[in-house]
Amino acid sequence: MSKKHVAVLMGGWSSERAVSLSSGEACSGALERAGYKVTKVDVDRNIVAVLQDLKPDVIFNALHGPFGEDGTIQAVLELLEIPYTHSGVLASALAMDKEKSKIVVKRYGVPVAESKVMDRKDAADKHVMKPPYVIKPVNEGSSFGVLIVDESQSTPPANLMSKDWPYGERIMVERYIAGRELTCTVMGNVALGVTEIIPDEGLFYDFDQKYAANGAKHVLPAKIKPNIYQKIQTLSLKAHQAIGCMGITRSDFRLDDGPMGSGELIWLEVNTQPGMTPTSLVPEMAIDAGHSFEEFLAWMVEDASCNR
Repeated sequence: MSKKHVAVLMGGWSSERAVSLSSGEACSGALERAGYKVTKVDVDRNIVAVLQDLKPDVIFNALHGPFGEDGTIQAVLELLEIPYTHSGVLASALAMDKEKSKIVVKRYGVPVAESKVMDRKDAADKHVMKPPYVIKPVNEGSSFGVLIVDESQSTPPANLMSKDWPYGERIMVERYIAGRELTCTVMGNVALGVTEIIPDEGLFYDFDQKYAANGAKHVLPAKIKPNIYQKIQTLSLKAHQAIGCMGITRSDFRLDDGPMGSGELIWLEVNTQPGMTPTSLVPEMAIDAGHSFEEFLAWMVEDASCNR
């Protein structure tokens, strides 16, 4: 039984706070069962003083969204010299920026969809790309702020200019890729299985589909051609390494392999802080690969370090 003291960072103040709290609770319980001393920390802007007082051996980062996965908390932990899980400062910041991460992985041969980054107002004035296309914040996760514009819409969605829009002024307009939603986890330098995500309704794997108990169906292993399955694993590992990620990541893809489809496989993004809720994809893939939830999290704790 390990005696390491693990502080699980959770909550925070991003739009993904609720998801982070759920991830943190699940991870805290599993780490306790694995033999660690665990302290749950609901992160606020006093986090430096809290950690200096707590003096944990390791940080398990269960934060999601800005501050938690954009390199900011990682820089704080580097300053405090506390080993932490997941990716480091640069890789976290790069992966969180959808525009810059696409530029990097494309140079390494990972296929990406055509896109433009612009001011929110410009995207709201007129179609800047022939529909169908997707509008998404440059620095958000869990599908917050994502809008799909189909061929029937003569103008961009009106809610893009809502006064209550909380996702920043820079947005990405990206060509919509029809087909299947697929995802793959990388653990260290090993790509795990590929999961197909089948939403219950509509075109889009949105927040409710991701986290509701009766949300999207997960098919693991995905029922796709073996060569495509292996290609997704290869591209996931390539994206993970190109961005400089460590620990675990999850890459998302679209595959247009229907009867009238183009056959193209497109990488969408890499998530350096994947959800660890009871309905999350990464724990399922780890269990399918032969790791219990407790063993998987223990591996992450033992993999933790500074200078990541």
